[in-house]
Amino acid sequence: MSKKRNCIHWCFGLVLCSLGICLCTKGGLGLSMIAAPPYILHVWLRDRLTWFSQGTAEYFWQAFILLVMCLAVQRFRLKYLLSFVTAALSGLVIDGWLFVLGGNGIYSEMWLRILSYVAGACITSLAIAFYFRTTGPLSAYELIVVEISDRFHLDKNKVKQINDISMLVISVALAWILTHGWNGVGIGTLLITMVNATLIRLFGKMIDWAEKHFAQDEAGN
Repeated sequence: MSKKRNCIHWCFGLVLCSLGICLCTKGGLGLSMIAAPPYILHVWLRDRLTWFSQGTAEYFWQAFILLVMCLAVQRFRLKYLLSFVTAALSGLVIDGWLFVLGGNGIYSEMWLRILSYVAGACITSLAIAFYFRTTGPLSAYELIVVEISDRFHLDKNKVKQINDISMLVISVALAWILTHGWNGVGIGTLLITMVNATLIRLFGKMIDWAEKHFAQDEAGN
């Protein structure tokens, strides 16, 4: 892969993933099992710590994920630190998108909430497909899948599915323990857990097809 394409994939992954999270937040039907835990922490602490934005909660949570991953694979690499840099940038971009969208308050009309959530879920899956096609520093959510798959020689998509289910259980537990409700968790959380890996594979094939045909067109010219 060329350095230019590698950089483009990484940038698309970062910007689109943050946008997808924000759109799902505005939908209010429950965030993905990956994005729900930091949002729940944000809801729990925002009245106590006014600076603890949704974006800030994002990279605090990713730092925790990285620590768990290091313990699981029993090794440490420089790219793990670079992954935290990606997490910090992701948090800043999330807060930026929320500013553009008018905050993280839920849309009032149901049709707009559904549209926002569906768009957010699809955009997030597309972003992860881009992330999986870059050698740049991944976010902790993608890195833990890649590293565990590599460390224990497991299929990446199966590890992704197991990780998603585990994060769903954690999201539900955090919501009830910290907020005594369903903050950040809803029917949308369950739906995206069921289809997320499939969507990522689908978008991945679309990206590969588009780049293959683009390369052929360039060669033809």
